[in-house]
Parts: sequence; C-alpha cells; structure tokens
Amino acid sequence: MHLVSSELELATILRQGGVIAYPTEAVWGLGCDPFNETAVRRILRLKSRPEHKGLILIAGHQEHLTSWLATLDEETGKRLISQPDTPTSWVVPDSQISPSWVKGEHHSVAIRLSNHKPVQRLCKAFQGVIVSTSANPSGLEPANSIEEVNTYFGENIDAIYNAPLGEASQPSQVRDILTNKLFRS
Repeated sequence: MHLVSSELELATILRQGGVIAYPTEAVWGLGCDPFNETAVRRILRLKSRPEHKGLILIAGHQEHLTSWLATLDEETGKRLISQPDTPTSWVVPDSQISPSWVKGEHHSVAIRLSNHKPVQRLCKAFQGVIVSTSANPSGLEPANSIEEVNTYFGENIDAIYNAPLGEASQPSQVRDILTNKLFRS
C-alpha cells in the first residue's frame, strides 16, 4: 500500500498515466487522467466494468469545467457549477470534449463539481478533472476505508491519497442537466 499525502505527488502520478484511490464525499474512488486511454482502460479492468457504461468525471473548481460550460446556456451552466447539499453528478451533453473511453456508448458525460476539500486540492494540483468511479470491483460494495481499498486493489493501483472521506451518507446522485431527471439516487 503506497499512501501519499502530497497532492503534487498524486498529480504527477496521474499525469504519468497512474491510477490512484482517493476519498470522495461518501466513498473511496478510483481516479486517473480521463484523457489517458491506457489509464482509463486500466481502471475498467480493475473494476471489471464494461466500457459502454461510461464513467463520471470530478472537478474541484469551476475553471476545470470551462469546456463543458461553454456548451451550455447560462441557466444550465449554473446548475453544473452548483454544489447542492447532496453530491450531484450532472449528465451533460458532450459530443466533442470527453473521449469515447470515458463516455462509453453515450453522447454525454456525468460530471460533478465537488465541495470535498481533498478532491478540490487534488484537482487543483492536477489542473483539471479526473475520473471518479467507486473503488470496488463490480458487484461489490464501494470501499469505505483505506484498508478496504487495499483489500480490493493492493499493489494494482499506484497510490492511495491519505486524506479523510467526506461526510455524505451515500455516493453522488446522478441527474440529467437538461431535464433534472434522476438516474441514480
């Protein structure tokens, strides 16, 4: 288990195509550079997750969402940068920004602007969005501790961010940004 407290070191690992585990608002996540196909496919293999399902992206700051905000009207853009009490990943139309290995079979991508301080620091150090998928093999419960992350993935990931989980009681809800339709509560 390679515990890392430095966001700059974690950002370097991400830029080099690494896969990390990090604490989100409610559960541990696996992350990588979404524009690095090899890293994304590694996460999909670790989780035994089919590519067609797509992955969530997480941002720590509004400026990381500039490309997607440019495609939305003002009101819809405000929804994307809102930070409701319940962590919310918004499904945003995306035909040209996110790579196919992130979107899966969709013409959209789910994106969350996190208010969790460790995520904000990590994304700031990385200078962009990262993949945010729960740290668990498909069919198993998401990891709630560093020990569970280690049990699931051990030396198959490059680092574990030594920071606390947020206080949310469940993973993010997923909603359509245009219709507000709830896909996952």
